[in-house]
Amino acid sequence: MSDSENTEPVLLEPPVAGSEADTLVGSLERQRRILAWKCEGLDAAALNTRLAPSTLTLGGLLKHLALVEDEYLTRRLLGKPLGAPWDTVDWDAEPDWEWRSAASDTPEQLYGLWEAAVARSRAHVRQALAEGGPDRLVAYTSARGESPSLRHIFVDLIEEYARHVGQADLIRESIDGRVGEDPPR
Repeated sequence: MSDSENTEPVLLEPPVAGSEADTLVGSLERQRRILAWKCEGLDAAALNTRLAPSTLTLGGLLKHLALVEDEYLTRRLLGKPLGAPWDTVDWDAEPDWEWRSAASDTPEQLYGLWEAAVARSRAHVRQALAEGGPDRLVAYTSARGESPSLRHIFVDLIEEYARHVGQADLIRESIDGRVGEDPPR
């Protein structure tokens, strides 16, 4: 997994004394980088490893976080419909589809799905920041009629990644002993 197709440099860490937008983007990018490191180089069997009693797998985490990226930074942020594979799922009948179906996907499919979602998200974030920064309201409106700011979306995503990166850390350690939070630069 790499960012080689991305034409802009990706922040590896939040800046020590940067702007609010740079700090939020840097924090999210750090979580993405850690997840990528925890999942890199694994075959299908390793991506399907789980720690009992949990059913979580690294493959499931990749697919779930690809959905989260598209849900928050495509649908909620910009109001755009979700594309493949999300647009063909009956979410009422299969609310955990991404978790369950990941076991049938190849490592290349899982890595590719997550990388493509992250690339779309980065482009959408650049657009949104140019249109109003962290204060910009998103297209999504809650049942209470509230539209969160881009800042709120960032915080939700950082929390989502941080929780799942912790789970990924435990699963990866059980596979080959890889531990830590900072991949080699």
